[in-house]
Amino acid sequence: MSTTLLVVDDDDEIRELLCDYLADAGYNVLAAADGEQMREQLARHKVELVVLDLMLPGEDGLSLCRHLQATPGLAVIMLSAKGSTLDRIIGLEVGADDYLAKPFEPRELIARIKAVLRRPQRLDTPAEEPVVVDAQLFAGFRLEHIKRLLTRPDGETLTLPRSDYRVLRELLEANNRVVSRDQLTRSAFGRDHLPDDRSVDMCVSRLRQHLRRAPAGAAQILTIRNEGYLLTIAHHEADA
Repeated sequence: MSTTLLVVDDDDEIRELLCDYLADAGYNVLAAADGEQMREQLARHKVELVVLDLMLPGEDGLSLCRHLQATPGLAVIMLSAKGSTLDRIIGLEVGADDYLAKPFEPRELIARIKAVLRRPQRLDTPAEEPVVVDAQLFAGFRLEHIKRLLTRPDGETLTLPRSDYRVLRELLEANNRVVSRDQLTRSAFGRDHLPDDRSVDMCVSRLRQHLRRAPAGAAQILTIRNEGYLLTIAHHEADA
Protein backbone atom coordinates (compact mmCIF):
# COMPACT_ATOMS: atom_id res chain seq x y z
CA MET A 1 0.00 0.00 0.00
CA SER A 2 1.42 3.40 -0.99
CA THR A 3 2.17 6.09 1.57
CA THR A 4 -0.47 8.83 1.87
CA LEU A 5 0.68 12.44 1.83
CA LEU A 6 -1.36 15.61 2.34
CA VAL A 7 -0.32 18.82 0.56
CA VAL A 8 -1.62 21.99 2.25
CA ASP A 9 -1.08 25.12 0.14
CA ASP A 10 -3.45 27.95 -0.76
CA ASP A 11 -1.84 28.53 -4.19
CA ASP A 12 -3.93 26.40 -6.58
CA GLU A 13 -1.18 26.08 -9.19
CA ILE A 14 1.58 25.14 -6.75
CA ARG A 15 -0.70 22.72 -4.90
CA GLU A 16 -1.69 20.97 -8.13
CA LEU A 17 1.90 20.77 -9.37
CA LEU A 18 3.08 19.30 -6.06
CA CYS A 19 0.26 16.77 -6.00
CA ASP A 20 1.00 15.66 -9.56
CA TYR A 21 4.74 15.37 -8.90
CA LEU A 22 4.30 13.41 -5.68
CA ALA A 23 1.72 11.13 -7.29
CA ASP A 24 4.15 10.43 -10.15
CA ALA A 25 6.71 9.47 -7.47
CA GLY A 26 4.35 6.74 -6.27
CA TYR A 27 2.61 8.40 -3.32
CA ASN A 28 -1.11 8.58 -2.64
CA VAL A 29 -1.66 12.36 -2.47
CA LEU A 30 -4.44 14.42 -0.90
CA ALA A 31 -4.82 18.20 -1.11
CA ALA A 32 -6.08 21.04 1.08
CA ALA A 33 -6.10 24.81 0.60
CA ASP A 34 -6.34 25.83 4.26
CA GLY A 35 -6.54 24.58 7.82
CA GLU A 36 -10.21 23.69 7.66
CA GLN A 37 -9.73 21.48 4.60
CA MET A 38 -6.63 19.97 6.20
CA ARG A 39 -8.61 18.89 9.25
CA GLU A 40 -11.34 17.44 7.06
CA GLN A 41 -8.82 15.36 5.11
CA LEU A 42 -7.14 14.12 8.27
CA ALA A 43 -10.50 13.13 9.73
CA ARG A 44 -11.30 11.01 6.66
CA HIS A 45 -7.93 9.53 5.77
CA LYS A 46 -4.86 7.98 7.39
CA VAL A 47 -2.05 10.36 6.47
CA GLU A 48 1.64 9.64 7.12
CA LEU A 49 3.10 13.04 6.21
CA VAL A 50 1.83 16.59 5.66
CA VAL A 51 3.58 18.99 3.28
CA LEU A 52 2.52 22.27 4.90
CA ASP A 53 2.91 25.78 3.52
CA LEU A 54 3.79 28.40 6.14
CA MET A 55 1.82 31.31 4.69
CA LEU A 56 -1.85 30.32 4.63
CA PRO A 57 -5.05 32.38 4.84
CA GLY A 58 -6.63 32.35 8.28
CA GLU A 59 -4.73 29.97 10.55
CA ASP A 60 -1.10 29.96 9.45
CA GLY A 61 1.26 27.03 9.04
CA LEU A 62 2.94 27.48 12.42
CA SER A 63 -0.37 27.25 14.27
CA LEU A 64 -1.45 24.26 12.18
CA CYS A 65 1.88 22.55 12.83
CA ARG A 66 1.31 22.86 16.57
CA HIS A 67 -2.11 21.29 16.09
CA LEU A 68 -0.60 18.39 14.16
CA GLN A 69 1.68 17.53 17.09
CA ALA A 70 -1.33 15.93 18.79
CA THR A 71 -1.43 13.20 16.10
CA PRO A 72 1.12 10.46 16.93
CA GLY A 73 3.22 9.32 14.00
CA LEU A 74 2.25 12.20 11.69
CA ALA A 75 5.29 13.85 10.12
CA VAL A 76 5.37 17.44 8.83
CA ILE A 77 7.57 19.10 6.22
CA MET A 78 7.08 22.85 6.20
CA LEU A 79 7.39 24.93 3.02
CA SER A 80 8.00 28.67 3.04
CA ALA A 81 9.19 31.52 0.89
CA LYS A 82 10.97 32.69 4.04
CA GLY A 83 14.28 30.88 4.01
CA SER A 84 16.24 32.60 6.78
CA THR A 85 17.87 30.60 9.55
CA LEU A 86 15.49 32.15 12.10
CA ASP A 87 12.41 31.14 10.09
CA ARG A 88 13.73 27.60 9.72
CA ILE A 89 14.42 27.36 13.46
CA ILE A 90 10.93 28.64 14.31
CA GLY A 91 9.39 26.05 12.00
CA LEU A 92 11.38 23.26 13.59
CA GLU A 93 10.65 24.55 17.09
CA VAL A 94 6.89 24.16 16.63
CA GLY A 95 7.39 20.53 15.63
CA ALA A 96 8.09 20.37 11.90
CA ASP A 97 10.25 17.37 10.99
CA ASP A 98 11.93 19.33 8.20
CA TYR A 99 11.81 22.76 6.55
CA LEU A 100 12.25 23.59 2.87
CA ALA A 101 12.53 27.13 1.50
CA LYS A 102 10.80 28.11 -1.73
CA PRO A 103 11.69 27.92 -4.54
CA PHE A 104 13.01 24.38 -4.32
CA GLU A 105 13.87 21.53 -6.64
CA PRO A 106 11.02 18.96 -6.55
CA ARG A 107 13.57 16.15 -6.34
CA GLU A 108 14.85 17.68 -3.10
CA LEU A 109 11.35 17.54 -1.66
CA ILE A 110 11.11 13.86 -2.58
CA ALA A 111 14.47 13.23 -0.90
CA ARG A 112 13.34 15.08 2.25
CA ILE A 113 10.08 13.11 2.35
CA LYS A 114 11.91 9.80 2.04
CA ALA A 115 14.37 10.80 4.77
CA VAL A 116 11.60 11.81 7.20
CA LEU A 117 9.54 8.68 6.52
CA ARG A 118 12.60 6.48 7.16
CA ARG A 119 13.02 7.90 10.65
CA PRO A 120 11.84 5.53 13.35
CA GLN A 121 11.54 8.45 15.78
CA ARG A 122 8.65 9.95 13.84
CA LEU A 123 6.28 7.32 15.26
CA ASP A 124 5.42 8.06 18.87
CA THR A 125 3.93 4.62 19.54
CA PRO A 126 5.14 1.81 21.82
CA ALA A 127 5.77 -0.49 18.85
CA GLU A 128 8.03 2.00 17.08
CA GLU A 129 9.71 4.12 19.75
CA PRO A 130 12.69 2.60 21.59
CA VAL A 131 10.81 3.00 24.87
CA VAL A 132 9.82 0.02 27.02
CA VAL A 133 7.59 1.85 29.49
CA ASP A 134 4.75 4.33 29.07
CA ALA A 135 5.86 6.66 31.86
CA GLN A 136 9.20 7.61 33.39
CA LEU A 137 9.75 9.36 36.74
CA PHE A 138 12.70 11.64 37.44
CA ALA A 139 13.36 14.46 39.93
CA GLY A 140 9.66 14.85 40.70
CA PHE A 141 8.66 14.87 37.01
CA ARG A 142 6.60 12.29 35.15
CA LEU A 143 7.17 11.85 31.40
CA GLU A 144 4.54 9.89 29.48
CA HIS A 145 6.28 8.70 26.32
CA ILE A 146 3.31 7.90 24.12
CA LYS A 147 1.55 11.23 24.69
CA ARG A 148 4.76 13.26 25.16
CA LEU A 149 3.11 14.54 28.33
CA LEU A 150 5.34 16.07 31.00
CA THR A 151 3.90 16.48 34.51
CA ARG A 152 5.84 18.91 36.66
CA PRO A 153 6.40 18.54 40.43
CA ASP A 154 3.65 21.11 41.05
CA GLY A 155 1.16 18.95 39.15
CA GLU A 156 0.99 21.14 36.04
CA THR A 157 1.05 19.15 32.79
CA LEU A 158 2.03 20.06 29.23
CA THR A 159 2.48 18.26 25.95
CA LEU A 160 6.06 18.65 24.77
CA PRO A 161 6.74 19.49 21.12
CA ARG A 162 8.04 16.42 19.32
CA SER A 163 11.59 17.82 19.07
CA ASP A 164 11.76 18.77 22.79
CA TYR A 165 10.44 15.34 23.78
CA ARG A 166 13.05 13.54 21.69
CA VAL A 167 15.89 15.62 23.16
CA LEU A 168 14.68 14.93 26.71
CA ARG A 169 14.27 11.23 25.95
CA GLU A 170 17.82 10.99 24.59
CA LEU A 171 19.24 12.77 27.63
CA LEU A 172 17.34 10.48 30.01
CA GLU A 173 18.40 7.35 28.14
CA ALA A 174 22.03 8.50 28.25
CA ASN A 175 21.95 7.85 32.01
CA ASN A 176 24.39 10.52 33.16
CA ARG A 177 26.48 10.45 29.97
CA VAL A 178 27.17 13.38 27.65
CA VAL A 179 25.10 13.41 24.45
CA SER A 180 26.57 15.25 21.48
CA ARG A 181 24.70 17.89 19.51
CA ASP A 182 25.07 15.66 16.45
CA GLN A 183 23.22 12.81 18.16
CA LEU A 184 20.52 15.08 19.55
CA THR A 185 19.97 16.73 16.16
CA ARG A 186 19.65 13.38 14.43
CA SER A 187 17.22 12.15 17.06
CA ALA A 188 15.09 15.30 17.22
CA PHE A 189 15.13 16.36 13.58
CA GLY A 190 16.47 13.42 11.58
CA ARG A 191 19.34 15.34 10.01
CA ASP A 192 22.98 16.19 10.66
CA HIS A 193 23.94 19.09 12.89
CA LEU A 194 25.22 22.18 11.04
CA PRO A 195 27.66 24.74 12.47
CA ASP A 196 25.04 27.53 12.63
CA ASP A 197 22.17 25.25 13.65
CA ARG A 198 20.71 26.35 17.00
CA SER A 199 17.62 24.10 16.90
CA VAL A 200 18.83 21.68 19.60
CA ASP A 201 20.05 24.56 21.75
CA MET A 202 16.56 26.05 21.64
CA CYS A 203 15.06 22.70 22.67
CA VAL A 204 17.46 22.50 25.60
CA SER A 205 16.65 26.09 26.60
CA ARG A 206 12.93 25.28 26.80
CA LEU A 207 13.58 22.05 28.71
CA ARG A 208 15.71 23.95 31.22
CA GLN A 209 12.75 26.27 31.86
CA HIS A 210 10.64 23.22 32.75
CA LEU A 211 13.34 21.68 34.96
CA ARG A 212 13.48 24.84 37.05
CA ARG A 213 10.17 23.69 38.56
CA ALA A 214 12.08 20.89 40.33
CA PRO A 215 13.73 21.35 43.75
CA ALA A 216 17.03 23.19 43.46
CA GLY A 217 19.65 21.01 41.79
CA ALA A 218 17.35 18.00 41.43
CA ALA A 219 17.63 17.97 37.63
CA GLN A 220 19.88 20.08 35.41
CA ILE A 221 20.97 20.05 31.79
CA LEU A 222 24.63 21.02 31.71
CA THR A 223 26.48 22.29 28.67
CA ILE A 224 29.75 20.37 28.27
CA ARG A 225 32.04 22.52 26.17
CA ASN A 226 32.97 21.00 22.78
CA GLU A 227 31.06 17.81 23.67
CA GLY A 228 27.33 18.37 24.05
CA TYR A 229 24.79 18.21 26.86
CA LEU A 230 24.51 16.22 30.08
CA LEU A 231 21.35 15.67 32.13
CA THR A 232 22.15 15.27 35.83
CA ILE A 233 19.55 13.98 38.29
CA ALA A 234 20.27 14.21 41.99
CA HIS A 235 20.35 11.04 44.10
CA HIS A 236 19.72 8.87 41.00
CA GLU A 237 16.01 9.61 41.12
CA ALA A 238 15.32 8.46 37.54
CA ASP A 239 12.98 5.50 37.58
CA ALA A 240 11.84 3.55 34.55
